[in-house]
Amino acid sequence: MRKAFFQLHIAVFLAGFTGILGRLITLNEGLLVWYRVLLSAAALFILRMFFGSKDYLNKKDLLQILMVGATIALHWVFFYASIKYANVSIGLVCFSAIGFFTAVLNPVMTGKRIDFSELALGILVIIGIYFIFQFDDQFRTGIILGIISSVLAAVFTIANKKLLARIDSVTLTTYELAAGWLVLSALLPFYLKAFPPDHIIPTWSDFWWLLFLALLCTVLAVNLSMAALKKISPFTVNLTYNLEPVYGILMAFVVYHENKYLGEGFYIGFAIILISVIIQSWRVWKKSKHQALNKSAFT
Repeated sequence: MRKAFFQLHIAVFLAGFTGILGRLITLNEGLLVWYRVLLSAAALFILRMFFGSKDYLNKKDLLQILMVGATIALHWVFFYASIKYANVSIGLVCFSAIGFFTAVLNPVMTGKRIDFSELALGILVIIGIYFIFQFDDQFRTGIILGIISSVLAAVFTIANKKLLARIDSVTLTTYELAAGWLVLSALLPFYLKAFPPDHIIPTWSDFWWLLFLALLCTVLAVNLSMAALKKISPFTVNLTYNLEPVYGILMAFVVYHENKYLGEGFYIGFAIILISVIIQSWRVWKKSKHQALNKSAFT
């Protein structure tokens, strides 16, 4: 369990860079994600040749992987759109709603009973986002896009939990990202027609940031979080990812001085979200300690 939490927090720390990179890279959100998924999938195919298992995937598995891959790719599109329509801090803090949507959707998708403690903590996050929404009117479009992003991320994590039970994590991530790239490739011509970009080919600066985003913030971070997901519940993984805004927002304050543009509502909402993370971390730690004591009593 400790190893799983360590892997998870490293993944979250790396994920904290994604918002900063979303603003650094000058491509629009659709192209940014298309290149990110392409580079990540290519790197994972190479990685799988050396370390991944050669799992046989049947048609049912491939169809599920296609759907999950499309979900994560669209999540990233909405996430970066949130950043570009608002700013890094708003996009990241809206991602925190993933805990609430996981608590609501997990019983629907898995048939498990509702965990009312998880639901209460998720609602606490929604209250925090509500404060931000109320006070910062100019960021409302970005907030709405960010909430859609968090719904898609919750669906992805819950669906992935099932697939990880029978498919190697490297193999699964590789095929999911490849599937996401195929779906984006089909949608991109329509997207670019609706939202014409300034440029399609990344600059040299964009290219190097895309490599950093693909190799460290995607390939390494996703594999670490998937390894953790084998030992930890989807809700705990998603709620722990609420620390991503903490890391990312602090970086945005340092790099872009976004604290100058955020009002009182942001800080109230952010404090409420942080409290929910602390409470869930304490609950998981207490449960883990209790399980360890029970185990030692029978050895």
